[in-house]
Amino acid sequence: MKVALIVAMDLERGIGKNNDLMWHLPADMKFFKETTTNHVVVMGRKNYESIPEKYRPLPNRENVVLTRNEAYVAPNCLVFNSLEDCISYYSTKNEEKTVFIIGGGEIYKMALEASIIDEMYITHVDKKYDADTFFPAINSTIWKSESLLTFEKDEKNGASFEIKKYTKF
Repeated sequence: MKVALIVAMDLERGIGKNNDLMWHLPADMKFFKETTTNHVVVMGRKNYESIPEKYRPLPNRENVVLTRNEAYVAPNCLVFNSLEDCISYYSTKNEEKTVFIIGGGEIYKMALEASIIDEMYITHVDKKYDADTFFPAINSTIWKSESLLTFEKDEKNGASFEIKKYTKF
């Protein structure tokens, strides 16, 4: 089992504001969809609830919601009360699926602190937004990066961005 993390962040590592995305970048959404389709997406409850209802659960992916609320129900999703339980569950399956950590801020922090991430896909948005949620700083001495895609701002995408894949040295 591989555990990956996928996130988009601004120049100040901002990932959200008022429990919502701060930008409209269809080209990045397309990358997210293509990368996570047919895999597992793990998100916190607030992140799950921020997805418009008509898009929940995210189609063609196994959706997992993490919450401390033991009575929480998310239709057509698996619910775990800890990241450890979630990872333990998927480590027993003999599937070639990647488990993608898709946020939010607390979930990213937990996953990085638990040292379970094998690779990261980070979209670096070339703009500052007034974020209230941030991606944790990463230890650049243990990650090497390669550029996968650079995209210049256009009429549909409100900012330029670069998508990098990070793997451990």
